[in-house]
Amino acid sequence: MTEKHHAQILIIEDDKALGSLLTEEIRDAGFRADHAVSAEKGLTIMQANWPDLVICDLSLPGMDGMSFLTTVLALQHQPPPCFLMITAFGTITKAVEALKIGAEDFLTKPLDLEHFTLTVRRILERKNIRDTLCRMRGFLSSEGFHGMHGQSTAMHLLFDQIRQVAKAHGPVLILGESGSGKELVAKAIHKESNRAKGPFLPVNCAGIPEHLMESEFFGHAAGAFTGASQNRHGLFAEASGGSLLLDEISEMPLFLQAKLLRILQDGKVRKVGENRESQMDVRILAATHQDMEKSVQQEHFREDLFFRLETFTLRVPPLRERGEDIELLAARFMDQFALSMDKTIKGFSASTLDMIAHYPFPGNVRELRNAMERAVTFARGHHIFPEHLPSRIRNYLRSPTPPQNANSPFLPTDRLISLADLENRYIQHVLKETGGNKRSAATILGIGRRTLYRKLGEKGSS
Repeated sequence: MTEKHHAQILIIEDDKALGSLLTEEIRDAGFRADHAVSAEKGLTIMQANWPDLVICDLSLPGMDGMSFLTTVLALQHQPPPCFLMITAFGTITKAVEALKIGAEDFLTKPLDLEHFTLTVRRILERKNIRDTLCRMRGFLSSEGFHGMHGQSTAMHLLFDQIRQVAKAHGPVLILGESGSGKELVAKAIHKESNRAKGPFLPVNCAGIPEHLMESEFFGHAAGAFTGASQNRHGLFAEASGGSLLLDEISEMPLFLQAKLLRILQDGKVRKVGENRESQMDVRILAATHQDMEKSVQQEHFREDLFFRLETFTLRVPPLRERGEDIELLAARFMDQFALSMDKTIKGFSASTLDMIAHYPFPGNVRELRNAMERAVTFARGHHIFPEHLPSRIRNYLRSPTPPQNANSPFLPTDRLISLADLENRYIQHVLKETGGNKRSAATILGIGRRTLYRKLGEKGSS
């Protein structure tokens, strides 16, 4: 039985026999379809039945396909339809021009009907992604949760944890990869707490020379050392009544870690060169991208300080674990940079969206933001195309899979295994390498996502 879809398709083809054949193919695939023999009749149909996809011949009597494409896109109807252009071999140059204007793809005559149907499905799937982004624009234009944006389960969980931790008074350890937004999380904890009216002071422990650290953090008295001509308040005093973020705390030298532990225990600070101690009123927030347990094992970080800090530990999820947030954030950054550069950019091409969705973004949100800044800078028209993205994103799926050695994680050396077992092992290996991204895994494996889900289901039931 044919699977039914909600998508509406308009076919504009002056060859009645070919138009009827394509209409029949589309309907057999489960889509709704109308057929017009001219662009003018197509416009009339669109007034009553706006399509999701227009399949249009470039060579038409009266208004040609290129003019029709330009006319429809100029209407700025939301959401706009996708365009699949049909062309003879001799007019491929015009078809490429249509892609630059805004068409999704083109096919040359004579048409391969199987390829034709697959192309239609692919275009509509990508349109669904773009329409979802459009529906989220209202959300994207908002301030989000203290500057953080996300609709994924991982981010909603993090927002809930921030609200709970903010009510407490002890130190917080924020873990996450570089570029994932640890400082934003710290600022959100501060804003959600009863210290929100006090200062929020971030300091990078890796950016202060070791011989100046004690003075920078705790302050010094006049004459405490050569060059100390006057009293100086330290960072703890400057953050009084608020929160102090010790970013990259794993870079703090051991002698200062001991002093920090004592401050956390008794709440008192002593300036360099003074004998008396002052009571401290600061909440300590610490952040790092390092594996803290490993740092403790290697004796680079005090175990007792680690145990004191980890009372409240928050993990910021990397971008690759945030699913649909990737495309949503890409759209948000695109809008921001387009506005600042005074450009009118309506969105991404389908192939651009595919590349963004498949790339793992090791640099997380920061890398995505930088990529969108570059893309908007180089974009000349109304859409962002793959050539506007950094080369590492464009070339990610083209990179050859490295050859496996005898110690392959999915090929045991001590025994022979069945082909089915080998397939299952390799699927799990690819899923691990892509961070659990099933879309990327299916692309690398060369199978559809439906097939991948079926194979995972078979593995689970075996």
